[in-house]
Amino acid sequence: MNLAVRFGALELRNPVTVASGTFGYGREFAELVDLRALGAIITKTITRQPRQGNPQPRLAETAAGMLNAIGLQNEGLENFLREKWPQLREYGAPVIVSISAQDAADFAAMASTLEQAGVQAVELNLSCPNVAYAKLAAGAAVYAQIPEAVAEIVARVRQAVSLTIFAKLSPNVTDIVPIARAAETAGADALSLVNTVIGMAIDIDTWKPKVANVTGGLSGPAIKPIAVRMVHAAAKAVSIPVLGMGGIAATADAVEFLLAGATAISVGTANFVNPAVSMEILAGIEQYCLQRNFSDIRELIGKVRV
Repeated sequence: MNLAVRFGALELRNPVTVASGTFGYGREFAELVDLRALGAIITKTITRQPRQGNPQPRLAETAAGMLNAIGLQNEGLENFLREKWPQLREYGAPVIVSISAQDAADFAAMASTLEQAGVQAVELNLSCPNVAYAKLAAGAAVYAQIPEAVAEIVARVRQAVSLTIFAKLSPNVTDIVPIARAAETAGADALSLVNTVIGMAIDIDTWKPKVANVTGGLSGPAIKPIAVRMVHAAAKAVSIPVLGMGGIAATADAVEFLLAGATAISVGTANFVNPAVSMEILAGIEQYCLQRNFSDIRELIGKVRV
């Protein structure tokens, strides 16, 4: 059974990855998961300077998922390269480094620094709903809500590096297609879909929001139908591959995304519930294909019967 998939120049041995922000930098799960068996590890998002993130409380459980407003807390690019990257290189799985910046020039500079350090792929986090960005049009909370902003950032990064570029887009838009096309036209090798859905929860005893940021990003099973729909729409509209994510907690969820058009999938919030879930899903996908006498994972990708 051939499970290998490709994103630009980056080849993954299988289509199961772990989503940014839910798997740390790999070492947090090293004793629980065979990291070498993963298709890829996507790191927690890093910024040029260290960030403390948003005030506590920053997490709230919901009926079918989780609200988070972490605010991209991280130790910064310099610390990542000094302390995290050497260890990540030893794990044996491809590494996609998630980055965020305040403008296109800094996105490009960070990507260039990472490429010089030996990083093969970056995920441009254009869609975190829990941080404030400068110079955005009225009503827009993240770059990924504006096709022109997505195009500008992707193009600047593409000019600066030759590594594989994933553009991580937002579900908090009316139509994902023009934004997906903007990323492709500007030079992205792949799309990551979707980031979290903006939500809110209120404590009925205190009458206060359950997260100090007031709103947060909703993840988990509740958002899966939204994510599947957007993956399907984007995959039909562009020729570059899509990395699907959003509510994947079992083999059946992953297969849905693949049928919708995702070339690979990312497991996110489910890692907090079951650290071994990515390995279970990988085994489940292979078994699903073998039961149908498939010899290649591409016999499944995009085959939804509409």
